[in-house]
Amino acid sequence: MALALWGGDAAALTARATAALDELAGWGATDVALVVAWGQADVQATAIAPTASTTPDEVVRAVIRAAADRGVRVLVFPILTLDKLGVGEWRGTVRPDDVDAWWSDYERFILHYARLAADEGADALSVGSELGSTETWRDRWFHLVSRVEKVFTGALTYSANWDHYQHVSFWQRLDWIGVNAYFELTTDADATEAELIAGWAPHRDALLAFAAEHGRPLVLTEVGYPSVDGGAVSPWDYTRRAAVDLEEQRRAFAALAAAWHDTALAGAYVWEWGDGGAEDRGYAPRGKPAECVLRAWWGQASPPTDT
Repeated sequence: MALALWGGDAAALTARATAALDELAGWGATDVALVVAWGQADVQATAIAPTASTTPDEVVRAVIRAAADRGVRVLVFPILTLDKLGVGEWRGTVRPDDVDAWWSDYERFILHYARLAADEGADALSVGSELGSTETWRDRWFHLVSRVEKVFTGALTYSANWDHYQHVSFWQRLDWIGVNAYFELTTDADATEAELIAGWAPHRDALLAFAAEHGRPLVLTEVGYPSVDGGAVSPWDYTRRAAVDLEEQRRAFAALAAAWHDTALAGAYVWEWGDGGAEDRGYAPRGKPAECVLRAWWGQASPPTDT
């Protein structure tokens, strides 16, 4: 499960994270992706730095230790946020005015978390997420990975967007092929579970073939569905204005589990843990029928009584 703890009171965030870890361990989760973020002003900015929503380092450290105490492995998962977005802009379209200055700051960002992850014994680190416009910068990424390896000895990955993983030029320098798997499985918001399983087939087969070709394990570094009508049509669209649809989210998770059963998939991180509940429109499966699917998938015999 992805666990994102945005900035705030350190004690409260640590308590929230500890409660989440207790809950997720009870569901049968073996791994969490601890999402941490620094930001920049817009797609052309060159400065990257912590923001008001950046999780305090002491919280990140405490969560890694708490996860280890519960036998849960941690992937430290840095992402880049942008304060201002124009039409069609997001982190996948960054175009800094000064590439050298931007890259220097980006390396500082990733190395900060590499050192922190090494200090606390995290299991894995992502060196980036969805930075599509930079993925052909092979030499720069090779340089960054070499610097990371000097301070962090755990597994390394990168989290490519679902429609762009073939363009990453540095997979050979990483331990896992990571993909944010928000594939559009259907055009029908009422698609059946069987139809959603069928919708996975071409994407699953292409991903497995790609990973085999590169000789790397495949990990879905993000996969999830907002609990709204059409959530399986465009899983990446968390802004979709539609009615709450808990059943569509459930069908999508059931199809995910069925489509990937008995394959070479090395792992998947569900996006994301949160309060959830029957009125929630977001990705959190908590307190929804989707939670029952995940508990069963992760080996729990008894579904929760409130879903």
